[in-house]
Amino acid sequence: MTDASREQKAEALIAKMKAARGYMYPEWEFAARQDPEFVAAYNRLYELSLGEGQHVSAKVREFVAIALLCFRGAEQSGLVAHMRRAMQFGATPAELFEVLESCVVPGGAPTFHRGLTALIEVTSASTHPPLG
Repeated sequence: MTDASREQKAEALIAKMKAARGYMYPEWEFAARQDPEFVAAYNRLYELSLGEGQHVSAKVREFVAIALLCFRGAEQSGLVAHMRRAMQFGATPAELFEVLESCVVPGGAPTFHRGLTALIEVTSASTHPPLG
């Protein structure tokens, strides 16, 4: 593959990923420019993992991802991106809050707190009114 061909494929892939997800991490943009075929394969797995399933909606799949990311100590930007994506699939702030509540027993208070920090950013609630 020529440099121009790789660059063209990378730019198309980056645009596709941004449009589908609503976000794109700079690290994945960098990776796409280095090896677009590898990132295209990863993107296919992402689509299968977090897209609409046969039995579980993309919104619910995002809820699972959010819970796991909170537990694993993900960066706030990642949590915010997945919360926004869940909202694109119809999730409400109240639903996201309940997802975080479900993390307390298996994941502990730090998991809950990490998620709350992201949810506050997503909802831009300066006075923190009730979400329901």
